[in-house]
Amino acid sequence: MLYNTNLCIGLDTSGGRKPFTYVALDQNGKLVSLQNGEMEDVLAFIAGLPGALVAVNAPRRPNTGLVRHDKREQNLPPLGVAGRSLDMRLAEHQLRERGINIAMTPAHKEFCAHWMLAGFDFYTHIETLGFLPHPAADASYQWLETNPHAVFCTLLGQIPLTRTSIEGRQQRQLALHEEGLGIRDPMEFFEEITRHKLLKGILPLEQIYLAEELDAIAAAYVAYVAHSHPERLGKVGDEHEGQITLPVLELKAKY
Repeated sequence: MLYNTNLCIGLDTSGGRKPFTYVALDQNGKLVSLQNGEMEDVLAFIAGLPGALVAVNAPRRPNTGLVRHDKREQNLPPLGVAGRSLDMRLAEHQLRERGINIAMTPAHKEFCAHWMLAGFDFYTHIETLGFLPHPAADASYQWLETNPHAVFCTLLGQIPLTRTSIEGRQQRQLALHEEGLGIRDPMEFFEEITRHKLLKGILPLEQIYLAEELDAIAAAYVAYVAHSHPERLGKVGDEHEGQITLPVLELKAKY
């Protein structure tokens, strides 16, 4: 399908057989595309757009040692555990000290998870296509980094239920639906359950998005907020090492 408008794209790199899950929202927050594929599929999709803001659920690069340096020089909060690893980015430390325990990005690529390495490669490719870090005035193609777990924590005001459970998926989908996004209403899941279907184990699971799809939609939502309501955005981390963009201006002290 050809699109004649700028789209807000969310990308998740943690999929299985097809590692990239990518979602496109239009400028009204309506879901217009949800796909899974390889990196080549994502690049082909965004290369044909007149403009795009891509939010990526992965770091841009390994950590540069800011946490280790600042821990020694500026006495960063210790995260409550003596001797805990400092091999993480400042953005990750700032979220973890608030109870949002996201993955830590090591300083060396050989210690990074596969989904992180896929993210590193993706950023390199889109920058070759002319994408610039958000915000870039008058640039039609921009990217930003976000984190789905942190997004859901900030939307809910608490730590969500388990990511892959049906309850956790429903909770996340409802949080996104309540933000006005044009996605499936998770409450329809309950409307289609009857006594007979429940006894037979026939559940309308197609009403609930998969975990990686919800993560990609969450990223697309951040891109949508960045496009439509940039005054609501908040960032954590260091600009050079990598900042995580979230759809709230201020974080709670603890989640």
